[in-house]
Amino acid sequence: MKITFDFEKPIGELQQQIEKVQQVEEKTKVDMLPTLTELRENLQAKKEEIFGNLNGWQNVQLSRHPERPYTLQYIESMSTDFIELHGDRNMGDDKAIVGGFGSMNGQTVMFIGHQKGINTKMRQYRNFGMANPEGYRKALRLMKMAEKFNKPIITFIDTPGAYPGLEAEERGQGEAIARNLMEMSVLKVPVICVIIGEGASGGALGIGIGDRVYMLEHTWYSVISPESCSSILWRNWDNKEKAAEVLKLTSTEMYKNKLIDGIIKEPLGGAHQDPEAMINTLKQVLLNDLDMLKAKPADELVNERIAKFCAMGVVADEDLPENIAIEPEETQA
Repeated sequence: MKITFDFEKPIGELQQQIEKVQQVEEKTKVDMLPTLTELRENLQAKKEEIFGNLNGWQNVQLSRHPERPYTLQYIESMSTDFIELHGDRNMGDDKAIVGGFGSMNGQTVMFIGHQKGINTKMRQYRNFGMANPEGYRKALRLMKMAEKFNKPIITFIDTPGAYPGLEAEERGQGEAIARNLMEMSVLKVPVICVIIGEGASGGALGIGIGDRVYMLEHTWYSVISPESCSSILWRNWDNKEKAAEVLKLTSTEMYKNKLIDGIIKEPLGGAHQDPEAMINTLKQVLLNDLDMLKAKPADELVNERIAKFCAMGVVADEDLPENIAIEPEETQA
């Protein structure tokens, strides 16, 4: 059964009309090519209109489409000889984060990413892509291994957030994510991060510090999900659509606010419409960036990475609206 969203109904209606005309043509043997051509042109125009003007909540819905390619699909399609590595050498092996070495166009790369699962059973096994502290510690272990062997790192981000359970907090969830932020900032190898679906809170940031940070076109990246934001501000989920707009979480808004380095266009209708094309597009971007980043000295990579993230959120006085008064600092007697 094909999954569609409310905003896709006009597209579904046109597709049904095309199917009916094709059935009539097959049954009556009457040439319906002119009608079919017109309907297909209308369908293409409607797709471009709808997917070119999605609001925040609609992008969130599309990012969660269960048929979108997940981390392991990207890794297995982009690379050869992928060897998955397990465990944090302390607590266990978190199935919500996968990683390992693979060869991409002849160069060895460390791939790391959230894995949600492709069906109900697998989603439970993967904890719906919500990592525990040992997941972030596993990711860091693999990153340090890549640094040791001077291999670049590519991370795929797709999580509704780090696992919020009591046991995760007891094992140091906050410390594990914070340590990853610190360590990733000073890794001496190229690091490229890509949000391929959901990028929620510290769960995304835990593997999200890189020389290049990209978002696929119909993904989102925010400190909190629209549902959680709505539940905090309005005590229910009824205002999740309003929250999605206010959070400015779309790829367009994130790029506009200089929080990411670029947007990677998806096939019309979303990555799930043509996974192969999406994977090939992303692979080419990654290969181009790796060639550029590998040519830079390690110290330059680290300094530029730190400077980029330190500049985020900085507002100069002249950028403030005129109606905001800045109080002078009090002088001590």
